[in-house]
Amino acid sequence: MAPHLKVIPLGGLGEIGKNMMALEFGDDIVVIDAGVLFPAEDTPGVDLIIPDITYLKENRDRVRAILITHGHEDHTGALPFVLRELDVPVYAPRLAAGLIEVKLKEHRDTRDAQLEVVEPGEPMDFGCFRVEWFRVCHSIPDAMGLAIQTPLGLVIHTGDFKVDHTPVDGRPTDLSSLAALTGDGVLLLLSDSTYAEVPGYTPSERVVGEALDRVIATAHGRVLVASFASLISRVQLVLDAARRHGRRVAFVGRSLVDNVNMTLKMGYLSAPPEVMATLREVRDLPPEEVVIMTTGSQGEPTSALVRIASGEHRDVSIIPGDTVVISATPIPGNETVVSKTIDNLLRKGAHVLHDRIALVHVHGHASQEELKLMINLVKPRYFVPVHGEYRHLKAHAALAGALGIAPGNSFVMEDGDVLEIGPDWAEVTDRVTAGPVFVDGRRTWGMMNGVLRDRRLLSQDGIVVIVVTQDARTGHLLGLPEMVSSGFIDLEEQGEIADLTAQVVMDAVGGNGSQPLDSAFLAERVKEVTAGFLRERTGRRPMIVPVVKEV
Repeated sequence: MAPHLKVIPLGGLGEIGKNMMALEFGDDIVVIDAGVLFPAEDTPGVDLIIPDITYLKENRDRVRAILITHGHEDHTGALPFVLRELDVPVYAPRLAAGLIEVKLKEHRDTRDAQLEVVEPGEPMDFGCFRVEWFRVCHSIPDAMGLAIQTPLGLVIHTGDFKVDHTPVDGRPTDLSSLAALTGDGVLLLLSDSTYAEVPGYTPSERVVGEALDRVIATAHGRVLVASFASLISRVQLVLDAARRHGRRVAFVGRSLVDNVNMTLKMGYLSAPPEVMATLREVRDLPPEEVVIMTTGSQGEPTSALVRIASGEHRDVSIIPGDTVVISATPIPGNETVVSKTIDNLLRKGAHVLHDRIALVHVHGHASQEELKLMINLVKPRYFVPVHGEYRHLKAHAALAGALGIAPGNSFVMEDGDVLEIGPDWAEVTDRVTAGPVFVDGRRTWGMMNGVLRDRRLLSQDGIVVIVVTQDARTGHLLGLPEMVSSGFIDLEEQGEIADLTAQVVMDAVGGNGSQPLDSAFLAERVKEVTAGFLRERTGRRPMIVPVVKEV
C-alpha cells in the first residue's frame, strides 16, 4: 500500500489548551505546537497539564521537528517537558522563540535545546514535508499559520487567528500570501475553532485600547490591569495610555516581568524610559500617577492578582479607590475562581471592571464570519476543525458544511484519533495513546495514577488513619485500634465515631485465632471494614489509611 498522510491530534481537540498536532507521512513526522492546559479546581495540587507524547516517543527516530505557530503558553508551555524526552529541533517565529528561550532557561535539562527562528515566506524542508509560515493576526505579535506541502498535497494549519484590520502591531492576517500559497489547491485545512459558536466578527484590539485609555484617563486613584503575561499587544496599549495621561507603569508577576524585559529588548514593545517604573518607585508617587500591570486574570491560586486580592502579596495591597481592570475572559472552568477574586477585590474597596460589564477585553480568535472567510479563501478538499471543546469543533464543522464542504470530507476529531488521507480517500482509522499528563513540580503522572484520585478524596471527605497493633506471634490485636482523622468530622463527634469504629474493626479482625494474619491482608481488611462502617454511619467516603504495627 502506498504511503498516506496521517493526521494525529495529541492535544487541543475537545478541550481549550495543550495544543499539539502530529503530521506523519512515511518515515517523517512533524509536530505542530506543544502547549499546556492550566489546571481547574478538580485537579488539586497540579501545576500544569501537558499532552501525552507516548506515540512520539515510540517513533522518536522519525520526528523531524516541532513547529511553533505563536508564543502563547497553550502552544509552547509543554516544550520543557517534551524536550526532555525528544531530542528534536524547535522552529518558531522570532517573538515565540524569545519567549520559549526564557521558559527553557528555567529548566536545567532543556537549556541546550536546539531553537531556530523562522520568518514568514521562507520555506524549510523537514523530511518529505516543505513548510512555509505565513503571518496571522492574534493577541500576540508574530503569530503565524503553516502551509505544509506533503506528497499528497498542501495542508494549511491556521494556528490561532482572527481577521483584525487595525491590529496594534500594524500586521494584519496576510490574506494575500495565503491566497498565493493556496492557489493550486488545498488538500486539508486545520482551522482554529475556539470561537466558532460566536456570530459575526471579532472586534479589533483597538477597541480595547480605547477603553483602557478612558479608564486610565479618568480613574481618580491607581489603575491595576490584569492580563496574560504573553498578551504583549495589551501591554503596549497600557504603556501608550499611561504615557498619554502622565502615569508610570510598574509590572508584577515574574512571567510578566520577564516577558516585558525580553520584548522591550527585542523591539516588540516600545516605551519611553520615563514611563517604566519599579514597584519601589511607584510607592512614592500619588495614586493618580500610577498604573500597575499584573498577572492573574484567570484566578490562578499563586498569581499576583489573587494574592493582592486576598491581602497576601508582599509588595502590593489594594487601596480603597483603586480601579482594577481584568482584561481577559475566563477560560472555561476558571469562572468560579475569577469570580472569587473579583469579590475579594470589591471587599477591599476596589472598583473592578471586567469583560461582562465593560469592553476591556476582546479575544484573539476568529468568529463565524472570519472562519467562513478562511474556508472560502482556502477551499480545502478535507476539513478538520481544531483548537476547541467538542461543541466548538461541531459548530465549526457545521459552518464548513454550510459553505459546501461535504459531510464525508469534514472530520470532527478528538485527541488520539488518527485520520488517514490517501490519493482519493480519507478516513479515521485508528487511535493512539493520548490524554492529559499532570505536572506537579518536576514529577509527572498520567490519568491512571492514583495520586490525583487520592487528592480529590482528601479535598472532599478528608482522611482517616486506623492504627492496629498486632502480636506477631499469636496474630491477636493488642488492644482496641486507634483512629485519627483530619478534614473528616467535627471535633465534637470525633470521639464517639472513633470509639465505635475501633469496636467495629476489633469485632471484625480481633478474633483471628492462633495463626497470625499477614499484615498486608490485615491492613486491607481494616480498610474495608472501616470504609463500610463510616459510609453507613456518616454517608461520607474519607480516604482510609490503615497502619499495622507488629510487636
